[in-house]
Amino acid sequence: MDDWLTASGADLGRGIARGEIDPEALCEAHLAAIAAHPHRDSIFTVVTEDRARAEAAAAAERARLGLRRGPLDGVPVSWKDLFDSAGVATEAGSKLLAGRVPQTDAAVLANATHGGSVCLGKTHMSELAFSGLGLNPSTATPPNVNDAGLVPGGSSSGAAASVAFGLAPIAIGSDTGGSVRNPAAWNDLVGLKTTLHRVDVTGTVPLVESMDTIGPLCRTVEDAALALALLEGGTPADLRGANLERRRLLVLEDYTETSRDAPRAAFEAAVTRLAEAGARIERAVSAPANRAMALTPHLFSPEAYAIWRDTIEAAPDKMYPRILDRFRTGKDADAADVLAAYRARAAAEADFLAETAGFDAVLLPSSAILPPETQRLLDDDEYYVTENLMALRNTRVGNVLGLCGLTLPTGVPSCGLMALAPPMAEERLLRLGAAMEAALA
Repeated sequence: MDDWLTASGADLGRGIARGEIDPEALCEAHLAAIAAHPHRDSIFTVVTEDRARAEAAAAAERARLGLRRGPLDGVPVSWKDLFDSAGVATEAGSKLLAGRVPQTDAAVLANATHGGSVCLGKTHMSELAFSGLGLNPSTATPPNVNDAGLVPGGSSSGAAASVAFGLAPIAIGSDTGGSVRNPAAWNDLVGLKTTLHRVDVTGTVPLVESMDTIGPLCRTVEDAALALALLEGGTPADLRGANLERRRLLVLEDYTETSRDAPRAAFEAAVTRLAEAGARIERAVSAPANRAMALTPHLFSPEAYAIWRDTIEAAPDKMYPRILDRFRTGKDADAADVLAAYRARAAAEADFLAETAGFDAVLLPSSAILPPETQRLLDDDEYYVTENLMALRNTRVGNVLGLCGLTLPTGVPSCGLMALAPPMAEERLLRLGAAMEAALA
């Protein structure tokens, strides 16, 4: 059973299909691991034991009758605490939402339940999802799997920790500026950022509705493909026969060169392995990407503040001051500037897609930095500001350009390699990711 806690979701599903794994025993193994874990309360906000056991029992009966609903039927999944879950608090990491109990499941949780997955519970996150660090003094800061004294990345911090520490094979998070990919990278996981509007966000606590996306954090690219299908109620990407022969990959040179030494070195070593596996590597600086990134002050905080202004200003003392300050940077935004920025963003996205049309993916380090020290972030304002901005710098490229993205472990702790592809190209990206995963293994 110990092997179950480190297995991929796909392997667990195959074990259930073969009759080698009982979904109820699998559920109990994960519930026991969660209960015994020293960081349980800083990873999970709530463990939904009754729901998990009922869903596992139903999955076991379907397996007995040969009526499994899909490859992840009976497989446990954890959920970031911004996905509504009927009758269970969904507070998005903020005391502002304390006691908020929705009456229905979020669309993605409903889809996943229909697909047979087992809901283990809800995981901690950055307050209202507005930080890439994963630091949350208001509720809890999960540990980083490589060093408990470092932050885990955010905002899907507990999601990453739940998988990295063997408490769930798959976690579901959200990504507005890198909130799936950054914690996945810092905890040596696979993370998928989906295209805006591809996955239904109904019943998801918003941050920036024009950027919010949903995606999985998991151990393998195969699991990412299966999880995407689970969230959509669709068919998984076919990863068979994926290879890197003659694949053209474009390294964004400036984002690579300005990443810090360790993530840059790990990235370059990984790129070398991709080239050895047959990929054609080219390098360039993208003017459209840089134009889009320059617009970010007008794209995130103003919309986030517009969504949360009334709630925040009714009780600002309930917020972690640094997150409060970040929301309030959007308070005095000029409407004309914001609208102009969205128009300029659309033009930059079109130019970027034209510029990169001949490539299978664009590559850059998943994060420009390593995970910062938790205590120093709390004690040193300047350090907090610098690291918070740098944490999601590379991932934001994908959000502002409307791309889908995938981060893979490089084999160097807390250093990931990120591939970006055009909107709605997740299946193509996942096939490429499977080939890259094999090259990097």
